[in-house]
Amino acid sequence: MITESIPENWRDLQACVAEILSQCGFNVDLERVIELGRGRAEIDVYAEETHRDRLNRIICECKYWKAAVPQQIVHAFRTVTSDVGANAGYIIALSGFQSGAHEAVQRTNLRLVTWQEFQDEFETTWLDTFFAPTITTELDALMTYTEPFSPAWFDKLTETEREAYVALAQEHVPLGVLAMRLSIYHQKLSPGDFPLLPIRGSKLETEIPNLPDSLLDAKGYAELSSDLLKLGTAAISKFRAYRDLALERS
Repeated sequence: MITESIPENWRDLQACVAEILSQCGFNVDLERVIELGRGRAEIDVYAEETHRDRLNRIICECKYWKAAVPQQIVHAFRTVTSDVGANAGYIIALSGFQSGAHEAVQRTNLRLVTWQEFQDEFETTWLDTFFAPTITTELDALMTYTEPFSPAWFDKLTETEREAYVALAQEHVPLGVLAMRLSIYHQKLSPGDFPLLPIRGSKLETEIPNLPDSLLDAKGYAELSSDLLKLGTAAISKFRAYRDLALERS
C-alpha cells in the first residue's frame, strides 16, 4: 500500500486523494466548480495530466460516510462524469457501496473504490513517478558515502577522523544499500522491482541485515520513505561534517 494512514475526516480524505494524484504527476484542484450544460458541479478532486499530447482527466467524489454509498449517488456522479468529459470518475468511500451501486457502474468509466483500493489503482505509478525519484534525489549522497571507496578528500582528515569516518560509513551501510535498492538506479536494471512490505521476515531483510525496526516494520511505502529519508539525511549531515573539515584544510 502507498500509506498506512487512514484519513480522519472527509476533508482529509479529499486531501489524501489529491496528494496521491499530484505525486503521480497530475495537476490537481480541490473542490473545483465546473460549469455544465445543466448547471454547475463542484468536484471534490479534479485532476489532469497530459501524456503524449493527450489529455487525461480524472474526477473524484470522496464519501467519508459510516453508511454504504447508495445507487442514487452513483447515478448522479455518472452524469457529472459524462458532462465533464472525464476519462474516469472515482467514488472513494471508506464504508463501501450498496449492491445496487455496483450495478450502476457496469459498462461505464466509473470506479467504486475504498481508500485502500484507490491506493492500489495508483500504486505502481506513484512508486515510479514519486517514490523512487524522491529516494534517489534526497539520498544520492548517502549511497555515495556508504560505498566501499574513500572520497577524494579522505586523506585530508587526521587519523582519528579517518577512523571515525570509516566507522560512520560502516554503521550506515544498511541505509545506503536500502536506498540504492529503492532508487531509480535499481529500477533502470529491474523495472517494477519494488520490495513487498513489510521488509521484516522477507528475503530483503536477510540481504540487508541490521536495518532499523521502523524500516523493517513499515507497511506503507510512504512511511518507509519518510523514516528512511529522516535517517538518511541525518547521516548525510554527519558525513558532510567530515567533508567540510577536510575541505577547510585543502
